[in-house]
Amino acid sequence: MDLMKKIIAKAQSNKQRIVLPEGTEERTIKAADALLADGVANIILLGNKKEIEDLTKQHNLCSLSKATIIDPEQNPRKEEYASLLFELRKAKGMTMEKALSLVEDPLYLGCLMIKKGEADGEVAGARNATGNVLRPALQIIKTAPGISVVSGAFLMFINNHSYGDNGIMLFADCAVMPNPNAAELAQIAVSTAKTAKILVGTDPKVAMLSFSTKGSASHEMVDKVVEATRLAKEMDPTLKIDGELQADAAIVPSVGNKKAPGSDIAGQANVLVFPSLEAGNIAYKLVQRLAGAEAVGPILQGIAAPVNDLSRGCSVDDIYKLVAITANQAMGTK
Repeated sequence: MDLMKKIIAKAQSNKQRIVLPEGTEERTIKAADALLADGVANIILLGNKKEIEDLTKQHNLCSLSKATIIDPEQNPRKEEYASLLFELRKAKGMTMEKALSLVEDPLYLGCLMIKKGEADGEVAGARNATGNVLRPALQIIKTAPGISVVSGAFLMFINNHSYGDNGIMLFADCAVMPNPNAAELAQIAVSTAKTAKILVGTDPKVAMLSFSTKGSASHEMVDKVVEATRLAKEMDPTLKIDGELQADAAIVPSVGNKKAPGSDIAGQANVLVFPSLEAGNIAYKLVQRLAGAEAVGPILQGIAAPVNDLSRGCSVDDIYKLVAITANQAMGTK
């Protein structure tokens, strides 16, 4: 887990402003206290100030005094944010009355702060469903230039260091898009390669996975992966990518040499892009459980500024790590 130490150290060296909309959630404020104590990020907590102060005293959180606390319901700048939301969404039927109500929702306010340049990233989901976290992000921050798809990657720390980049790999999409078409799959590949560069600092080698390697099987599902590979190369001609590849051909050099001779990726991949959410989600959980790998994520990608979604069963440590990752992503999008 040396990589997590590097991610945290990088965040400490260039502190980003990370907004935590669930500022009255117990695990969230404990993580915020630790992050502030370690100087990992400048934390903005959204929530009722008295509730936050009471929790601070109850848990003896000494560093929370360094946090910026904003109560969305008592925010003196409520009309300013509502005006911004109205302008962004009026073509979709937004009214000023509705905007004034929505800016009291911490998830909307957090995204509006990012849109205004007052925060660099957001982490939420400890008490909110993924849809509730993503909806304001997509409405307000929107997707990155050239990208229309949000996807979720997992950082996989594998005990056998002969795989990937000394045991570090990225799997995607494991969290968001159930059945991406070829164009969407290409975007997921490009986004995940960027995530690999930002977080791992490695040269991404992307394998587009299938049940076929280089025409060994014929099916429309294989055709989708072949077309996605072609489109990803068009999107980023510098990208090191190959497909379609079976999983063993992608990560085992001897198998890659036999099944895809001459490929620069086969047997060396450190980024695995799965043809569907079903395949990706199953794969990361199997590797996590059967191989004892540590899976960190999902790390959301494709949004113009980083917004990350926690599992509602997350730990304080999960939140701490995801804030550090979000800070690294924020540096990489500037």
